[in-house]
Amino acid sequence: MGFANVGALVDAHLDGRSWYATWRKSPSQISSAGVWFDLSMSPGNPVPQYYAASPLVAKALAYSTDGGIWHGANVAPSTKHLSRMTAFTVTATALPMPMMLLDYLLFYPFIDEGSTDPQPLDNTTPIPRYPTGAGVQMMAVSVAGRTGGQTFRVEYTNSEGVTGRLSQVVKQTTAAANGNLVTTDRAVVNCHGPFIPLQAGDTGVRSIDSVQMISGVDVGLFSLVLVKPLAQLQIRGIDAPVEADYFTHFGQLPVIVDDAYLNLICCPQGTLAASAIHGDITTVWSI
Repeated sequence: MGFANVGALVDAHLDGRSWYATWRKSPSQISSAGVWFDLSMSPGNPVPQYYAASPLVAKALAYSTDGGIWHGANVAPSTKHLSRMTAFTVTATALPMPMMLLDYLLFYPFIDEGSTDPQPLDNTTPIPRYPTGAGVQMMAVSVAGRTGGQTFRVEYTNSEGVTGRLSQVVKQTTAAANGNLVTTDRAVVNCHGPFIPLQAGDTGVRSIDSVQMISGVDVGLFSLVLVKPLAQLQIRGIDAPVEADYFTHFGQLPVIVDDAYLNLICCPQGTLAASAIHGDITTVWSI
């Protein structure tokens, strides 16, 4: 359960039912303005992960096996929440820069952009958290560069358990850095943003069943990742950290599921190379 009132939230902090942790990411990739980027692939704390597993086979992510931003020990049957988050950088090149905190659930590695044949995906491993897929989104992360401009779509099972659902057709960015979200580019028509748009009426994804290049082929590779968006913030300048208090500023505390793999995506306005990004999170849990 959550918190019945503000007093219960305050008592949780006073009773020590909270956790504070820092993180630091230092991307080396030369990223592009207006192209969302996956910081989980960058050096720093937590250590990077590179979506390296058997091609097209679902691989679950969890803190206990893969790391991610540390959010405290498991607390079930209590409920853990994100209370506060800060972020800053002393390098202005990428700013202003929106950021999202995600729970990375599982990924399908090494989607081949060199064929227009459907590529069936292996779902022997189920989604480890949010089992219905409610609110879960899909993102495509570059793991080998491409020329760009090709289109693709995915077939998936939605959060109601309905199979055979088709995403909108999305175009790939020409930005080649590993870690780019290939469906984002403010300069390219039909690059739709960090998450692949779902079929009309759908609000979440339980699994991805296949992927197919629609127009053109390329030499690149990408991984499809199921994520649960948790929170947002934006670094505006180098003069001060940005701080988000999710109860004070938004009136709600995002839930963090036990053993969640937490990491960040961001949308820089210039290259991220040599831009150390620092931050922290505070979590709190009920009795």
